[in-house]
Amino acid sequence: MKEKILEYAAQEFLHYGFKNVTMDDLAQKLGISKKTIYEYFSNKNQLVFEASHKIFDSVMEAIRNIYQNETDPIQGLFEIKKIALKYLIDNQQSPQYQLQKYYPEIYSELKEKELIVLGALFKKSLEKGIKSELFRKDIDTDFVTRLYFNGIRGIRDITLFPVEKYKIEKLMLQYFEYHFRAIATPKGLVLFQSYNTKESL
Repeated sequence: MKEKILEYAAQEFLHYGFKNVTMDDLAQKLGISKKTIYEYFSNKNQLVFEASHKIFDSVMEAIRNIYQNETDPIQGLFEIKKIALKYLIDNQQSPQYQLQKYYPEIYSELKEKELIVLGALFKKSLEKGIKSELFRKDIDTDFVTRLYFNGIRGIRDITLFPVEKYKIEKLMLQYFEYHFRAIATPKGLVLFQSYNTKESL
């Protein structure tokens, strides 16, 4: 029963936002009593914690698969952008916005886990790009990895980029271009523009 509640709660939080979905809502839609939910989760904060980690793990697994199967590191990041945009909606009802605003400690923990979970894979992707002459030979892969993840965190920060003013899809594309122009060879930039053109069609 706990897994059923967690799975359903995760879907509802993704659809309506962490703040908007109440324990009463979940109990009613699941056809169980609120008391039953509290048998497995002491309060909503615990449910949000476990549901957000479940969502995080699912997204990380999808991104890991992209890194491991990418044709090239530029194509890989365009695929990762598609996954990320499923979870980064441009309004105050989005799970991203509500997790930052109402559950900042949980959000901060998940943000820190990104580098731990994906850092090594991203670094390997950079090395692959260097070998294929898409990225410059002289880049420091550890530095670029940490700088990249710091930038990804930055564009998702609602205090820096309020959702009322900035569209996350545009921010991500601008950041990717900024990132690639800093590390790419002329060959890499041509490939980036090719993928970018296809995305725009």
